[in-house]
Parts: sequence; structure tokens; C-alpha cells
Amino acid sequence: MLCSVYKSSKKAQTYLFVNKRDDFSAVPEALMKMFGKPVMVTVLNLATKVKLGFSDLDKVKENLIEQGYYLQLTPQEDDLLKGHLAEMKKANHSEDDE
Repeated sequence: MLCSVYKSSKKAQTYLFVNKRDDFSAVPEALMKMFGKPVMVTVLNLATKVKLGFSDLDKVKENLIEQGYYLQLTPQEDDLLKGHLAEMKKANHSEDDE
């Protein structure tokens, strides 16, 4: 099972898998607007045990068969600044309790 993978020109770390190269007919119009102009990344053979990084191979295959596409949204990194500020606030409150 071959599929083509495209990266989004609008959303960082967002990828679209489709069954046929340059065939986005199964992808909803609203999604294509959000995705922007697709930029070809690679063609994958999903019949092999290919490592997909953030996506489950079986889920990708299932979505390609059932809906004709798969959208991969890379998990967002934690907001390090937000976490740091929360830790500082927590530390300041524990100092006040002493």
C-alpha cells in the first residue's frame, strides 16, 4: 500500500497522507484551506513496517482506506516558559509558608 505524504505550508509539523500523489479529492475543503498548499515530502510503502514517528501505522492505513486521507498533527511541546513560571510561583508560595 503506497501513500504520498505532504507537509503543510501553514501549520508547522502538520502532515497529510493521501492514497494517490496530488489527489486531494477525499480531503474536506475546510481542511485543505487550513492546511495550505501541500508540499510533497515522500512516498511511503505502508505494506512494510515503516516507522512513522508520531503516528500509528495501523491507524494511518485504516484512515486511508476509510476516508481517503490521514492528518498527522505532531504533539505540541509543553510551553516551557509557562511551566517555569508556574514552578517559580509554587516555590514562592512555599517560601511564604515558612
